[in-house]
Amino acid sequence: MEASAAAPPSASFSSPRPYSFTNLATTRGLSSTSQVSLLGSPRKNHSSPKRNLSLRASSSDSVVTLLDYGAGNVRSLRNAIRYLGLEIKEVQTPEDILNADRLIFPGVGAFGTAMDVLNKTGMGEALREYTEKDRPFLGICLGLQLLFDYSEENGHGKVFVYEISCSGFSLNNGSAFLVYNSQCVSVDGLGLIPGVVRRFDPSNGCRVPHIGWNALKFVKHADILEDIGNQHVYFVHSYHATPAISLAAICNFGCIEARGFIHSIPLQSPENDEWVTSTCNYGGDFITSIGRGNVNAVQFHPEKSGDVGLSILRRFLFPKLSFSKKVNGRKASKLAKRVIACLDVRANDNGDLVVTKGDQYDVREQTGENEVRNLGKPVELAGQYYRDGADEVSFLNITGFRDFPLGDLPMLEVLRRASENVFVPLTVGGGIRDFTDANGRYYSSLEVASEYFRSGADKISIGSDAVYTAEEYLKTKVKTGKSSIEQISRVYGNQAVVISIDPRRIYLNSPSDVVFKAVRVTNPGPNGEEYAWYQCTVNGGREGRPIGAYELAKAVEELGAGEILLNCIDCDGQGKGFDIDLIKLISDAVSIPVIASSGAGCAEHFSEVFSRTNASAALAAGIFHRKEVPIQSVKEHLLNEGIEVRI
Repeated sequence: MEASAAAPPSASFSSPRPYSFTNLATTRGLSSTSQVSLLGSPRKNHSSPKRNLSLRASSSDSVVTLLDYGAGNVRSLRNAIRYLGLEIKEVQTPEDILNADRLIFPGVGAFGTAMDVLNKTGMGEALREYTEKDRPFLGICLGLQLLFDYSEENGHGKVFVYEISCSGFSLNNGSAFLVYNSQCVSVDGLGLIPGVVRRFDPSNGCRVPHIGWNALKFVKHADILEDIGNQHVYFVHSYHATPAISLAAICNFGCIEARGFIHSIPLQSPENDEWVTSTCNYGGDFITSIGRGNVNAVQFHPEKSGDVGLSILRRFLFPKLSFSKKVNGRKASKLAKRVIACLDVRANDNGDLVVTKGDQYDVREQTGENEVRNLGKPVELAGQYYRDGADEVSFLNITGFRDFPLGDLPMLEVLRRASENVFVPLTVGGGIRDFTDANGRYYSSLEVASEYFRSGADKISIGSDAVYTAEEYLKTKVKTGKSSIEQISRVYGNQAVVISIDPRRIYLNSPSDVVFKAVRVTNPGPNGEEYAWYQCTVNGGREGRPIGAYELAKAVEELGAGEILLNCIDCDGQGKGFDIDLIKLISDAVSIPVIASSGAGCAEHFSEVFSRTNASAALAAGIFHRKEVPIQSVKEHLLNEGIEVRI
């Protein structure tokens, strides 16, 4: 275990340039030789001092080269590769890239940080040379985005948006264009494919980040995608690739004079349509995979997409072998609602880690011995839930991290072992915060989270620390950049940060009785109260805080959280259904995904929460641990109710 995580390098940006527009409504007759500067065209010259890089082939067919620049959870991909029977050679130098027989680049985190590392180490130049020579390459997630010209992620500047409507020419069936007149700073990518990387727009009705299992629309054949068919694959990202159409092409029609950035609505252009192999709809279509020759990249995560994801890796790693194609009778058509299995993990009185389940957060049996309720072993249960069809598995360490998070080696080992055979996303929560150990050594929350990511976690869940952070932020309205939410989301992306909210219902006679957001409740309180507010708690629900769930959710979204795990102490362990009033309140208030938790007792409770609220996922624990309701039964019920799920 490393003593400390490396400080994230600062992003390297292109220099800001002023732009101006003439009167777009009246300007005509611009020649094609006029100076134009924009994203995606003309192609950038990536010239830089050349290293003396020699190219030689490896003789081993059982080795794949992996480029890991040190951000995020790459352990799962390593485990998937080993699961498929191959060994891994780690990239240490640019020469390792050029000498690779086949290269996988699982980019994770922020675009600017990744490009800064690649440029400073010389690996960016090696990647360009490798891919331009049409060597076997698979980019994953950010590994796809970095192949494009530019990204708006990590950019600066005030942006003004104009919609151009011009007569006298026809391009892409009259599609409109958005022109950006600004001093916006973009981040250069590798420039292999024309286009830009942009953030999803929540005004289009989508929640950002895009998290979950979605369907692909195939543009053209790609060998590595042969087995996907009608099945869902797993996405987790806030930015997506959108090709740009050359402004010079427009100017050839003699219509517009402009200097600035331009982005087109259509997904493809003559400059890049040879690359796009599939798209996905999420508030509009975006690129999900590219391929040309031996160069492939996907926006989704094969190593987190279950069996179908493993088949993608298998076809890339063994292109000469033939595989029987698996057929799924149900057609994936859109983003699926997620069913998540949760494992509350703690040490029992003998010191062994066990999966337990609380009754309104009380995990001890009501017996003379008062022992910790034991519902199984964490690694075994995680593997079983993966095989049963869980879309994600969440570990909540409810006691182990209180004093020394990085000292909880058994829980880190649980993550490592679970990720060896569980190829869906893993979340871990408990004790993600800054702390000082008994020797006076200070550890930042970023260091703590980094160790969990290296051990196999895809997302980390922050509880009590988020409450304290939100309270301070609401008082000062200042983003210090030092909170756990801000630190981790800045390096690993906001999609890696889940905020676990543990509220308790406080009944009111009138919403004006408190300064916090209150709602009319479906079921009146014990004295006939018609309203309630939801008080946030810390320390496992033992201490109430002066902040409501609504206020907390809004604050953490502004601070950079990517998802909310919404519990309810009143419903926990009761089996009477989710708190619909609470979930509707929060899922309507934020634009990030919300996971409904606490209270599931039957399959109908899942369809109720998905039908009556905007929850993106629903989580359960006890009914799965006790085998009262199988995961597949929940999914079959949801399908019968017309709710899209992954099967």
